[in-house]
Amino acid sequence: MKPRVALRGLFAAASLLALGASADAAPPAGFEQRVEQLRKDIGVPGVSIAIVEDGKVTLAHGWGVRDISTNTPVDADTIFFTGSTGKAFTNAALATLVDEGKIGWDDKVIDHMPDFRMYDPWVTREMTIRDLLVHRSGLGLGQGDLLFLPNSTLSRKETVRRIRYLKPATSFRSGYAYDNILYMAAGQLIEEVSGKTWERYIHDHVFGPLGMKNSTDTDRDFQANPNHARPHSRNDGPIHGMGTQAPLDENATISQNAAPAGGLAISANDMSRWLLTQLARGKIPGSDKRLFSQEQSEQMWTGVVITPVPQYPAEFAAAQPHYDLYALGWACPIIAARRLSGTMVPCSGRRRLSPCYRGRMSGSSLPPTARTARLSGACYSSCSTIISATPRLSGPRSGARSSWHG
Repeated sequence: MKPRVALRGLFAAASLLALGASADAAPPAGFEQRVEQLRKDIGVPGVSIAIVEDGKVTLAHGWGVRDISTNTPVDADTIFFTGSTGKAFTNAALATLVDEGKIGWDDKVIDHMPDFRMYDPWVTREMTIRDLLVHRSGLGLGQGDLLFLPNSTLSRKETVRRIRYLKPATSFRSGYAYDNILYMAAGQLIEEVSGKTWERYIHDHVFGPLGMKNSTDTDRDFQANPNHARPHSRNDGPIHGMGTQAPLDENATISQNAAPAGGLAISANDMSRWLLTQLARGKIPGSDKRLFSQEQSEQMWTGVVITPVPQYPAEFAAAQPHYDLYALGWACPIIAARRLSGTMVPCSGRRRLSPCYRGRMSGSSLPPTARTARLSGACYSSCSTIISATPRLSGPRSGARSSWHG
């Protein structure tokens, strides 16, 4: 799901550095000042960042305000909508079902959702759970988004039923085109397999075990939390996105049916729990218990589809990927001959992790390319101290073979 520019939160980010390496991964000198300057330059009211290192939280902090009409400050427990980073949570929920033996990543979708249909009957028969998650179905970029944007009253089940009427843009598994609607199907699959709605399952089997006490997966719970970042936008200029910044009506939200594709709101403190679990390959922080097995961690972070490589401005050349893969809700770019995983972004070189995990921003008047480049620059500046310490891949097959699922 793209950043919710007109409807959703401000800017939520989380950066995560170095696991097991000897490099000092604390924030670079002047990092907090740079974040505040970037926040002001871009024009977002509030920012929240968490950094974890060596199994510990080294920074959880907020900048700015969560509502410009009240000037209430952002802190480490302020929840922000986090957009498509929520896809990784849907995959984690599926991973728990895989661990329980209730599903397999390569099970046919119709074996668990008999009413599921794609436009092409052959694709319907061949579509696996993994296919739902990696944007290679043949649907076009964002196809199906009008089933939840603008706001819709359709149930998730009915929305998924209507996928059968979406004529594909390309052939099955022939290429990458980002979509949200098949993550809605994945959320519906969780309900049909577990007997719980996606929302209840995330609450009981992800947020609960991880101790993510402030995070929400519904608009109702988001608004009920007094410490939430209110959505803002600029609507009185010559075009949408320009003009005077003002709070938005919080009831004008994206439909709940789309939540498995990106409907979570998370605080910096809660995000740190998620990050620590990812780095520990599913082990819950401060516990001997696991959210998911190491095997499922490997599955979720293994690249499946080659994706287009973004072109960054010259000043961010150090962060320019050589090529990019998409895993199960995670982007896995190769940067400076090191493999990074995340959408958000973990980086690993031969099983050593140094992730940089970032969230989404909305409500800015900057064009998307400039906005993305500046946020990437802030993220990668904090990663710069550990990128040089991460082992370089000696060739395209060293480590790459174990990080590919065709």
